[in-house]
Amino acid sequence: MAKCISCAAPLPANTNKCLYCGSHNDVDLENRHSYTVIQKQSNQLCPHCDKQLQTIALNINGAFLIARCEHCFGLFFDPGEIDALLENAVSNVFDTNRQHLDNINKDRYQGNKKVKYIKCPVCRAFMSRRVFAYRSGVVVDHCKNHGIWLDSGEITHLLEWKKAGGQLLHERTIEAETNSSHYKTARDYTDTLPRYADKSPVIDLFEAVVWFIGKYFTD
Repeated sequence: MAKCISCAAPLPANTNKCLYCGSHNDVDLENRHSYTVIQKQSNQLCPHCDKQLQTIALNINGAFLIARCEHCFGLFFDPGEIDALLENAVSNVFDTNRQHLDNINKDRYQGNKKVKYIKCPVCRAFMSRRVFAYRSGVVVDHCKNHGIWLDSGEITHLLEWKKAGGQLLHERTIEAETNSSHYKTARDYTDTLPRYADKSPVIDLFEAVVWFIGKYFTD
């Protein structure tokens, strides 16, 4: 569990405000990626605070720019950027620790968090809510045209999820479901085929003779 940078008290899951000293902590990127503020204010608005977002650059491979609210520490990612960040931050995961995944989600679960539909920082249309990936425990706000919003602490949750093998489990689950779907499709197609193989050559010859007789001798 993260600790307050001011008083070292434990921070509640998915929050940045210390209950003991009241200070705010930028827990999303603390001790994970150094970053530089490129643009103090942008045209994008925070869906919670309704204030202009910053543009920050993460010091990873090449230019990696994301939008960030300096008040609530929410983050807005362009399509595909979360996957790129997770890939860069966590690597060499070859197994899944299901118990660890359960503990992560249990520790970070916020039962009293109200369901709230928020607007995209770019187009201001209401975003949809969906689970990020299998057993991630994170429900993201998604705009199909512009990207994904993560509340404070949720990127940390996803980093822990991937480190515990969550993404590996997700990929294996998708692969299994795809293979199962392909098998069902092939089986259904096979079941609809005419059973030509069930007929012997003798039966085929008999049916041909009957057709010939009916065609030319009954008119």
